[in-house]
Amino acid sequence: MEGGVHIMSRRMVRPAAEHAGELPDHETVHHLTPLDLQMITVDYVQKGVVLPKPPGGGEHVVEHLVSSFARALARFYPLTGRLAIAETASPGGVPTISISLRCNGEGAEFVHAVAPGVTVADIADSLYVPRVVWSFFPLNGMLGTDAAVESRPVLAAQVTELADGMFVAMSLNHGVADGFTFWHLFRTWSEISRRSDDSADLELSTPPPVFDRWFVDGIPMPIPLPFAKLEDMVRRPVYTPVEECFLHFSAESVRTLKEKANAEMAAAAATATISSLQSVLAHTWRAVCRARRLAPELETRHGLSVGLRARVKEVPQEYMGNTVHTGYSVH
Repeated sequence: MEGGVHIMSRRMVRPAAEHAGELPDHETVHHLTPLDLQMITVDYVQKGVVLPKPPGGGEHVVEHLVSSFARALARFYPLTGRLAIAETASPGGVPTISISLRCNGEGAEFVHAVAPGVTVADIADSLYVPRVVWSFFPLNGMLGTDAAVESRPVLAAQVTELADGMFVAMSLNHGVADGFTFWHLFRTWSEISRRSDDSADLELSTPPPVFDRWFVDGIPMPIPLPFAKLEDMVRRPVYTPVEECFLHFSAESVRTLKEKANAEMAAAAATATISSLQSVLAHTWRAVCRARRLAPELETRHGLSVGLRARVKEVPQEYMGNTVHTGYSVH
């Protein structure tokens, strides 16, 4: 692996409607929910995929991806807006602020980059994630609140041409939407990109998103936050340098873990049945505790993100926003 990543161009992509009525006639405002606001101070959601090098490659492919991205944005037009801060005051005179998403269509950022010294094997065959991969993502190091303070995009995409492939990535402000919305948009973009000109008028198989924000009854809109300015609520994280990797468990390994876990439960005369997911989570929890050399009597917690889309009837599967709550197990 030689050299680094070179930025060829940056542009702001606005939504391009394929059908009449796909975009609103005027600017709308989406107030952030409690589940949105709990994510506003964390990093952007960043994911990407490695693809084989397309025939021809180069500028033609990039322009095709820009065009299909613009059409996908028409379906997800709120993500081309900007976060806005309003300063208010509580009835007692205490200063407060509120954060909303102004759907003004300013656009999402699109970055074209090249990394001619990086191959697909450099990424796919490495045990640890190579450092160069972080350069494949736009808006690196930004927190959700940074977009509101600096009027930066809440969504960005980057296409990086590799020596023998292509890396397509997106970064999405976590205060606006979660990972489900991220992949919903990514699948929509992918389907539009794969369509031929002859099928441009056909309906997409990927369903459109649902924009209505879910608020529990009694919660004010917008939600007042007890801060004089947005910067007061931010605690910028300091990350310890670590190596990162993805773990893959084969179906056989999962079955073995599940059988072992249930055998231990039976030996303890417990009646509960351990699922495949529970057995893998317990295995990783114990492995991390051993790696950190934690004392057996020390209390530890295992956090797990729980999606509400399949659990709350008011939240449809295509809901665009945050529906994730963190649950903890304590030992």
